[in-house]
Amino acid sequence: MFKPLLLALALIGPTGAHAQPSPALAWSPCPGDKIGMECADLQVPVDWRKPDGRRLTLKLGRLKATGTSEGSALISYGGPGGPGIGLTQSLSSWWTKLRERMDLVTWDTRGYGRQFGGLSTGLDCTWTRLPIQRFPRDDADFGRLSDTNRGAAETCRHNDPELFANMSSADHARDMEAIRKALGGAKLNYYGASYAGLYGQAYARLFPGQVRTMVLDGTLNHSTADWDGEMAAMAHDNEQHLRRFFTWCAASGDCRDVPAKFRSLVKRADRTPVPAAPNVAYTGRDLRSFAIGRARQGEPGWPALAKAIRQAHTGDAAAFVPERGARYPDQSTGVTECTDWPRPASRAQVDDTVTRLRRAAPTAGAANTLATGSLACIGWPAPVSNPPAPLPKGLPPLLGAGAWGESEAVSRILAQVPGSVTIAHDGPGHTLYGASACARDHINRYLTDRRLPPGNTRC
Repeated sequence: MFKPLLLALALIGPTGAHAQPSPALAWSPCPGDKIGMECADLQVPVDWRKPDGRRLTLKLGRLKATGTSEGSALISYGGPGGPGIGLTQSLSSWWTKLRERMDLVTWDTRGYGRQFGGLSTGLDCTWTRLPIQRFPRDDADFGRLSDTNRGAAETCRHNDPELFANMSSADHARDMEAIRKALGGAKLNYYGASYAGLYGQAYARLFPGQVRTMVLDGTLNHSTADWDGEMAAMAHDNEQHLRRFFTWCAASGDCRDVPAKFRSLVKRADRTPVPAAPNVAYTGRDLRSFAIGRARQGEPGWPALAKAIRQAHTGDAAAFVPERGARYPDQSTGVTECTDWPRPASRAQVDDTVTRLRRAAPTAGAANTLATGSLACIGWPAPVSNPPAPLPKGLPPLLGAGAWGESEAVSRILAQVPGSVTIAHDGPGHTLYGASACARDHINRYLTDRRLPPGNTRC
């Protein structure tokens, strides 16, 4: 669900065009750089509640504007944990138009060190994508899942307990505020795509008076007082992906039998998993997860999905096995996610959530929602320090963007902020800035000139 590149961008706007950088930022050529990027170090607290305590180093990178600079654009590739410096160097063509008016500044996020390609202070730990855990069948199963998760996390927590507990999106947002101040202190314009949109939402809650403009592109809604309701909305969005595929099947004439076959397949697989490869058998939730992912690819991927469903219906789910990566549906769940996402406290709570989501989305169920993603956080040895919460009043109008499913989630965030607009793409994809010239032009115009596109804009 969270495999694509995750992106964030923040911008110090024209109002700060003449603000002088903090003397603390001593820029010099980045190691091994080939495109003219400069680097600097910024010291920030490991625990922002202890401003005079231990500090860590954020490595910043900068590409100067190609025209007359009107300010600085701060870019981060979420992930969480994407190496901002390396990714900006490789994706510098994305920012060509914005660089005509802005310096580009990026940073490698705290905790995600050299094993992620980052140059900031890292947590000595190797995170891998893990298969999404099965729903616990009883209290003992829930306890075993809790112990398994805690054991895996303790290996990393033991290396640096303080940093381990301070890597939420709110901690990244506080780092952004420190960078904003170091760049001169003008109000922040922010573009956050996918998971890095959670950094933006956290920033808006913590520093609402410092927001000039904010773009949320293809991100999750972490700004709600009703987390159960948001998970139901996620399930409904997944149901829509499958409905598009089923509608295509009904119209094509080649796979009219597939919708009924899929429903009977997952019902049977929930009782008896379907063999897919040696020592691999898929439950109904596994098959739902894979089918949702393929349905999101749009029409090019639908014929193969129809074929896989027919084959699995005969008792052979081999066509659902991914060519690369984990053989089961996997989830990038780790030290940031488990401090951002509410987690179930009991097996009964898991059961209640699954029942509710299957009621909201009879075909998709709980698959590919955070009801499944947060299973890996059960037993986590650090609390949820950055829980979801509504956005504050008084924010300026925001701009959202997203493809199928994503624009709906972003719209639920922006509905809290009067005057906001969401750009939607009626098709598959993940985030719009890097993929759509139409969306990129609207976003650049908003960030630089505070000009929103018309409501209901499509790209």
